[in-house]
Amino acid sequence: MSEKINDYQVNIERLTEQFKKLVSIDSVSFQEREMADYLREQFEQLGFEVMEDEAGKHYQSDTGNLFAFKKGNIEGAPILFSSHMDTVMPGFHKKAIIQEDGTITSDGTTVLGADDVSGIAAILEAVRILEENNARHRDIEVFLPIAEEVYLKGSEVFDPSIIKAKEAYVLDLCGPIGTAALQAPTLIAFTLEVIGKASHAGFAPEEGINAIRAAAQVIGQVNQGQVDSETTVNLGTIEGGTATNIVSDYCKIRGEIRSYRHEKAKEQLNEIEQIAAKVTKEMGASYRLEKRIECYAYETDKESLVVRRYQKACEELEIPVTLTKTFGGSDNNNLVKYGMNGIVIACGMEQVHSCKEYTTVDALVKSTNVIRKLMESEE
Repeated sequence: MSEKINDYQVNIERLTEQFKKLVSIDSVSFQEREMADYLREQFEQLGFEVMEDEAGKHYQSDTGNLFAFKKGNIEGAPILFSSHMDTVMPGFHKKAIIQEDGTITSDGTTVLGADDVSGIAAILEAVRILEENNARHRDIEVFLPIAEEVYLKGSEVFDPSIIKAKEAYVLDLCGPIGTAALQAPTLIAFTLEVIGKASHAGFAPEEGINAIRAAAQVIGQVNQGQVDSETTVNLGTIEGGTATNIVSDYCKIRGEIRSYRHEKAKEQLNEIEQIAAKVTKEMGASYRLEKRIECYAYETDKESLVVRRYQKACEELEIPVTLTKTFGGSDNNNLVKYGMNGIVIACGMEQVHSCKEYTTVDALVKSTNVIRKLMESEE
């Protein structure tokens, strides 16, 4: 079975079997070895030069990021395509089941892993179509990172000098094919530890400084939720104390801040620290604040070539285009930080990070055709 688009045949059976194979490979974050070995073989068979970096060593893992290059016969800079190799839990022993209506699900006990093997399957099929038809195409670069699902850890330590492309299409977005996100936020994760003084809660409570009480006052003063139209703050976990008969000497709060404006995210963190400093001083306690910027905000100009090329590819395939933004991070945050101009595009994944995750055969076919069009672009 195949679908004909502009004289090219999309081999639907091959595409779906490829997707099923990728789903069947266990590849949770930092355990991508089998996936990397399989993909190296597949891309090398298609004429790519493939290298693996040492990203895994940064995280005591045995798998690095993969980078593949295939020479084209159209003048111009390479175009980069990227999909991450890892999946979230529950991600062991996954199985793709194709329903009668073309929907593809797991068996309900695991995630499907369409996030992000739907993108990988479409990239592979697009290249196979080009090869079968001896079609002209750009120089193609493919970046397959590890550990995207744990705050973009793989792409964070990748050497960007390896990439020659200036424009990137990151296949890692939910929604109908034709959807592209041009904007994503800064995300700051933080841990606030309040330090008090332990004492016996029955015999000498006045000698203690209750860290949980101080933390509660901090929490009560932090502006949480939708701070403004571009910014959110969430305090997600709290832990502290050692026993009910001991005045707690520590309490730890973990949270995150997201904003489309990097400076706004930093301002929110500063406000939280000011509250902590004031409360702990008043109560005779102290605090420690640790923060980590997991990704940096960006916005891609909708008039830029990377966007216009995508719009043209979709329009030629009669696929409606929706330009939007996402409030989640992706490897594109790091690619933009490295100086690339990139967008995140839908590739056939819905209800991700749940056992209800699904894709459709139609979405995989459309995604393949969009990627193939981008690879052929002479713009």
